[in-house]
Formats: sequence, C-alpha cells, structure tokens
Amino acid sequence: MRAVDTNFLVRLLALVETVWALDTVYACKPAQIAVAIDMLLNHQHLVLECGDIASAALARYRGKSKPGFSDCLMLEIARTAGHLPFGTFDKPLGQLEDAQLLRS
Repeated sequence: MRAVDTNFLVRLLALVETVWALDTVYACKPAQIAVAIDMLLNHQHLVLECGDIASAALARYRGKSKPGFSDCLMLEIARTAGHLPFGTFDKPLGQLEDAQLLRS
C-alpha cells in the first residue's frame, strides 16, 4: 500500500479542483488539461465518480479554453439528470447544445 498526502487525495476526489490547479497554478493549456483528465479517466488503478459524465464533459471541452471544463461538467450533470435546457449567463457555455443563454 502507498501513502499519499491530503493534497493528492483531494485533487483525485475533486476533478474540478484538479483542472483549476492545472490551469491556474501550473498554467497548463486546455489541450494539456484534456490529456490529464483523459489519463485520470483511463487510469488502471483509479475510478472517478461518474466517469461517464466526466468523459462526456471532456468531449465537449477537449482543447478549448472556453467554456471551461467545470462549465462542461455542470452541463453534462444537468443533461444526465434531465434538467435541460441548462440556463447560464456565460456566453461560450450558452452556445453549446442543451444550454440556454439567459439575459441579465
């Protein structure tokens, strides 16, 4: 058995936090972030909660900077739950299928 610190566990459990750290702290490009998410989804010894939803979000996000992965993930969660259209004030997100741009 291998021991790991809390930061490692938190980032594995919180996929959005992982993406935030890769983007903000490590200045990774969207394509690099997509590769990292894909590696987590296909890791031999890890299983991500709701991996099918994360995989669909990754397909929407892959290689783009807008909308962000967390936006794509929220949209996929709503789609899976049948809560569509997904209302948003975010213009790039509002242009995706199943999303609806709301006016302020």
